[in-house]
Amino acid sequence: METEVPEMFARRATLVPDERFTFHSSRMRMQHVTAEALLEMDRDSNRCAVELADAECDAMAYACLVAIMSQGPGAHGAAERRLAGVAREQGCAAAVLSSAGALIRSLHAIGARRVSMVTPYVPALTQKVVEYVEDAGVQVVDAISLGVADNCSVGRLDPGNLPEIAGRLNRVGCDAIVLSACVQMPSLAAIPEVEARLGLPVLSAATATTYELLRTLGRSAVVPDSGYLLSEEFAAVRSVSPD
Repeated sequence: METEVPEMFARRATLVPDERFTFHSSRMRMQHVTAEALLEMDRDSNRCAVELADAECDAMAYACLVAIMSQGPGAHGAAERRLAGVAREQGCAAAVLSSAGALIRSLHAIGARRVSMVTPYVPALTQKVVEYVEDAGVQVVDAISLGVADNCSVGRLDPGNLPEIAGRLNRVGCDAIVLSACVQMPSLAAIPEVEARLGLPVLSAATATTYELLRTLGRSAVVPDSGYLLSEEFAAVRSVSPD
């Protein structure tokens, strides 16, 4: 959230040189990515919304995808409404989205009905993500779990390994690849290469979050070298198609 999302906003300078954004963050503590730690972390999210409300942001994004998806199908809607309510109580009218909700909505936006994905999680948490995505109407053909439980280690994974990992996915009948079902796991640098190799749209929790933030802010959802979801090609498709 603090690396790839600002990077994508910065890349827009080649398209809109005078455009400027500021970024503000508040952290929920988590060291090890387990179901118990995720629940404990999520309990702290209201505090974060209160702190960010003081900055009078135009939009807020809850960045931990698995913290939401591990709570069961549809949890992103409840979390987004709860945090928006907390912000409003502090006098901030910011729109609130989540990386979990953004990924689901972005898959629907590109018309993906069958996907394969890569996650950094241990297999039990990956299964939670698979069930969540499938409950939202998108079949998961295959999922590779990298089995990394240490949260900082997830952020240090090398995106250069992702093209080879993605190549091992079962992609039969797939409409898209989710290269990182986690905002913490870097994948942005690999997305163009994986799209070129596999011939499928490739997105991540981070690109989906950026897509929704840009649309929420009333901006064109176009970012160079960030995959089909944020491409001028897809923006053109969206401009002639109903939401």
